[in-house]
Amino acid sequence: MGTTGRGAHIVWDWNGTLLHDIHAVIEATNASFAEIGLEPITLERYRELYCVPIPRFYERLMGRLPSDTEWRLMDAVFHKHYWARAEGCGLAEGAARLLAARRAEGRTQSLLSLAPHEHLVPLVRRHGIEEHFVRIDGRTDDSHAGKAERMVRHLAALEGVTAAVERVVVIGDAVDDAVAAAHVGARAVLYTGGSHSRASLETAGVPVVDSLEEAVVVAEQFVA
Repeated sequence: MGTTGRGAHIVWDWNGTLLHDIHAVIEATNASFAEIGLEPITLERYRELYCVPIPRFYERLMGRLPSDTEWRLMDAVFHKHYWARAEGCGLAEGAARLLAARRAEGRTQSLLSLAPHEHLVPLVRRHGIEEHFVRIDGRTDDSHAGKAERMVRHLAALEGVTAAVERVVVIGDAVDDAVAAAHVGARAVLYTGGSHSRASLETAGVPVVDSLEEAVVVAEQFVA
């Protein structure tokens, strides 16, 4: 698999980018907050405070870092509520069409997510888009660090892409996606449909867009 001469190789994020799950995230967050005695949070405040690694997000909410015991409880309770809702989430507007069109044009794309791999792959498959990716990588460990080192491993597993990293563009909904892209020398485009406010995304110093279609246009302009 190579990318030379065939436009950008896009590394897509999943949650909040291809999967339109922000409302499920908010519902699960507030359900988990109710169980652990925290006040509910609005979508706007969530987008203002959200960050990776996730314990830092809770620090912004609580005024202190959660203990390891608190964090394990928070994480387990959130995921219990989130996965009960994830099945009902649809893809972002235009996502399936964009993925299919790029594949038909001979462009390559892959998927790198912090979602657990064993949950990610069946969900991608159920949405009927698995065939559009040359590789799908979810989280296979208990670490909640960001994507930077995972991006290194992801690209290393893609034959031909690491040799042409200038053609790699990461599309995601979080500042961490831009950090991971910069870590490997790639470009990034950030999308406002997920976990961050536009103001938060703009701190990353990369293009910020309001649709996946626009994200793909910008990605291809990077390598034109």
